Amino acid sequence: MASNNHSATEQNTKRHKVEGPKKHIVAFIFSILLTFIAFATVIGGEINKDFIYIILLGTAVLQVFVQMAFWMHMKDRGHRFALIGILTGVFVVFTCVIMAEYWVWW
Repeated sequence: MASNNHSATEQNTKRHKVEGPKKHIVAFIFSILLTFIAFATVIGGEINKDFIYIILLGTAVLQVFVQMAFWMHMKDRGHRFALIGILTGVFVVFTCVIMAEYWVWW
């Protein structure tokens, strides 16, 4: 009976992997770096405005992926319901923006 109990404990530890702080520290440093790049781009001011918008959009998209993967743990299994909620929210927001555009332009 003790051997069955021991094997169940081993299975539980195999299922739940502990990440440790290393990945979170790397993600935090990457988030700070992306924020610094965005601020430096805007503060610089001597760059073409279209290029600034492209850099800001790129850093924002990367920041969203870092936040969702490491801080919201969307890279792990079992977060399908949260992902569906986020995607539904994005769809609703884009629909509202498109409707507002048509409303203002017509």
